[in-house]
Amino acid sequence: MEERLSTREAAELLGVKPATVYAYVSRGLLGSRRDPSGRGSTFDAAEVVALARRNRREAAAAPAGELSVRTALTLIEPDRYWYRGVDAVALATTRPYEEVAEWLWTGRPAPGAHFTAPPELLTAARRAVAALPEHSGPLDRLRVAVAAAAAADPLRFDLSEPAVLGSARNLIPTMVEALPMAGAQPPVGARPTAAEPVGPREPLARHLWVRLTARPVDPAAAGILDLALALLVDHDLAASTLAVRVAASAHAHPYAAVSAGLGALEGPLHGAAGRLAHRMLVEVLERGGAAPVVADHLRAGRRVPGLGHRLYGGEDPRAGALFARLAGLDAAAPALAAARDVVAVTARQGRSLHANVDLALAVLTVSCGMPAEAGETVFAVARTAGWIAHALEEYQERPLRMRPTGHYTGARPPQPLP
Repeated sequence: MEERLSTREAAELLGVKPATVYAYVSRGLLGSRRDPSGRGSTFDAAEVVALARRNRREAAAAPAGELSVRTALTLIEPDRYWYRGVDAVALATTRPYEEVAEWLWTGRPAPGAHFTAPPELLTAARRAVAALPEHSGPLDRLRVAVAAAAAADPLRFDLSEPAVLGSARNLIPTMVEALPMAGAQPPVGARPTAAEPVGPREPLARHLWVRLTARPVDPAAAGILDLALALLVDHDLAASTLAVRVAASAHAHPYAAVSAGLGALEGPLHGAAGRLAHRMLVEVLERGGAAPVVADHLRAGRRVPGLGHRLYGGEDPRAGALFARLAGLDAAAPALAAARDVVAVTARQGRSLHANVDLALAVLTVSCGMPAEAGETVFAVARTAGWIAHALEEYQERPLRMRPTGHYTGARPPQPLP
């Protein structure tokens, strides 16, 4: 039996007046039930305690006007970053993507973690993706796959932690397996086949590999793809992650929150960096050196892709981890040399810019015969796990707290009717 509190008891626990308790009810922050005696209302003790905790956390928040979101997920320092207090690079280099995602979600080890796409979600997602125009990009397909999977999940509105985690474990493989195989685009409206060239129990990275390149699965290269997924799981409050938290603040279900992240990711200032770095490396290889390519970028007033990161003083630790693994892959040698040439040329010009993860990811995609947009796909799939983790955190906060006040700069009223 749940413990019920009177209005007076709830007010004392919250440290507010009884009238404020009813204000919480009217704003949807507390539920109430009429007392059987008819003399007032009663409140669920656990719900009151949870609200009191949220209020205490918010009292310790950043000063008014400063955008700051408390998170226990990722800490970024000048030369490294951490997932729940564990060195993120060390974790990603020793654990597969699925286990890293589980650690970020729960803070508990999950040896052998495996994600499986439910047939009903996968069928809906594949049909929706197959109906898109042939020229559709990977983010178009992922957004449609997420929307179709949401429609196929009648329990998506359950925001309890077990339900959200279940949705996450279903959604990520559904996103991957809804994508067409590399080199084969099904006819518009065709019903996709369920045949898979990799076993159902294979790691997610291998299922993603066959959708990014027509080359046979290379275990070493697929392992580097898995490393990239694990390194990209989360990275503080990027624009897409903030969009996810805003959606979650409105108690949007996890599929909708992920859709918000994908929408922000498609912005050219956020998700397109990997594509630009890929094309730059291809051009460096074609022209035999980085100097003329870098010169063209500078002459046009463009940033050199894949260089610099505002959160790190030196090399992006994610790039360093990927470069270290790519150095052992024979097929990556030309693209890796091209990337190092880009860094060296810019350094000779006195520009102290270091490689970031987009440049390292471009080395992987160029080396493995993947298209320019492959980096966006890897980033979106990887970051979905982080978005879910941030949504879980936001569901525990006061709803609709991310509601800034607009500063009106228009014509002062009254104005004549148009």
